[in-house]
Amino acid sequence: MKTASRDELLRYLHDYLKVGDYRDFGPQGLQVEGRAEVRKVVSGVSGSAALFEAAAAAGADLVIVHHGIFWDRDPRVVKGGLKRRLQLLLEHEITLAGYHLCLDAHPEVGNNILAARGLRLENIQPWGDYNGKPIGYRGEWIGLPVENAVRRVNELYGSQALAFLYGPDPVRTVGIISGGAQGEVRAAIESQLDMYITGEASEYVMHLAQEGSIHFLAAGHYNTERLGIRAVGERLAREFGIEHEFIDLPNPV
Repeated sequence: MKTASRDELLRYLHDYLKVGDYRDFGPQGLQVEGRAEVRKVVSGVSGSAALFEAAAAAGADLVIVHHGIFWDRDPRVVKGGLKRRLQLLLEHEITLAGYHLCLDAHPEVGNNILAARGLRLENIQPWGDYNGKPIGYRGEWIGLPVENAVRRVNELYGSQALAFLYGPDPVRTVGIISGGAQGEVRAAIESQLDMYITGEASEYVMHLAQEGSIHFLAAGHYNTERLGIRAVGERLAREFGIEHEFIDLPNPV
């Protein structure tokens, strides 16, 4: 198996994912520096001690995640879980890189475009504004019975989506924004979509969906964000001839 330069891989990801296009909630790209050469990359949804332990056992040199370990809202004190995460990465000389909103929005390996294609939508277009840039996608079915639509979503994500089914049957227009984008149900209603798919639901969403005559599906934050980071790891393996493994640590949220 070949090796690749850590810095070359990170430069490639920075350019390919257009990291600079989205103002995010924490540092994107490199978060912890490990060894300079990469033979194996592990991908996973969220940076955690459990993921880093599994990555070390798998012989990873680089771990790429959707949710990194540093966020603007977090304290700057290294203790507890953060201390353990850093210990694991530094002890095993593993590089950690995180790609958040840029990965949700990416037109080839993003969580939302992959979901739109996986759901076999047609006329797929960017949709869902974040600071003036689209982060989600919308598309169309030629009239899919709502029961079949829910089944298709659950099959794609491996989920049992929380469903508030107040829209038309059959379903024709669908919007998708992965993760914790439940508030964008308002934009979906304004866009006159039949169905809106995201990861999470808050208490207020049921009534908004009912009053807005829309189907709302919360398929799980974790479930809706597995697609992109795995695809990025697979792309690195193809482009650089290195080994890749996706480590799935299911999360019910």
